Amino acid sequence: MTTWLALLRGVNVNGITVKMAELRACLDAAGLSNAKTVLASGNALCDADGAATAATRTRLKKQVETALRTTFGYDAWIVLVTLDEVRAIVDAFPYDADDPAIQPYVLFGSDQAALDELLDAAPKLDPSVEAIARGHGSLYWRCPKGRTLDTPFAKLTAKAKFSASITNRNLRTLVKVLAAADTAG
Repeated sequence: MTTWLALLRGVNVNGITVKMAELRACLDAAGLSNAKTVLASGNALCDADGAATAATRTRLKKQVETALRTTFGYDAWIVLVTLDEVRAIVDAFPYDADDPAIQPYVLFGSDQAALDELLDAAPKLDPSVEAIARGHGSLYWRCPKGRTLDTPFAKLTAKAKFSASITNRNLRTLVKVLAAADTAG
């Protein structure tokens, strides 16, 4: 049994409303078990039989996306990571997450080439404004509070070509996800 975190992209914004109780029921119906949502921003912990192989990740991603499309009627995309991967990513965050002037983000991707393309932008950024570093299957991003949508990197990540494979989470949200997982089991 592996515990997964399904990171839904674009829910509860832009008219796409997914109630968390309905999301849990959808995941259970899709063949996952013990579904638990954390916050109302598309973070769902769930269990699935088998090891965390690439084939399992691909199969489960397709299962969940299909279930979301069928149940909620939107073009659903998710990134699927194991709970162990989330722990390692949070533990390795390379910036001062306690700095009150910054927003600490992690970008998750289901397409490593897209993450690589985003990482290629790092040398062109002003490090006094924002910074990017590579993580395991992720990118770490530090930007000033209040500038999450208007920095050069934010504008790059908002491009349509990344919408199907990239999603981000604030590090504080990921800490809450881990705490919820720890209390669940």
